[in-house]
Amino acid sequence: MNDMPYYILPVASLTVFSFICNLPLGRWRSKVKKYTPKWFLAVHLSIPLIIFLRIKLGLSAWDIPLNLAAAVAGQLVGGYAGGWEERSRDKNT
Repeated sequence: MNDMPYYILPVASLTVFSFICNLPLGRWRSKVKKYTPKWFLAVHLSIPLIIFLRIKLGLSAWDIPLNLAAAVAGQLVGGYAGGWEERSRDKNT
């Protein structure tokens, strides 16, 4: 149980990285047509990198749902930001 504080740092770091990494991808995803190869790439591009980092950091499979949730949240927030930018641009014209 003494290792818990040392285990939290890699988990938190990868979770934050998953979120931040998916912000621009979500923005890109919101601008391309749904279910096209570009859309598929925008949704799945970060997954191999997150898996690689999870293995290198020695994290267990119990951390996958947390990282997946952070990645989905990053996609949603990035997509919303991309749509917000587009809507504000349309208002100004």
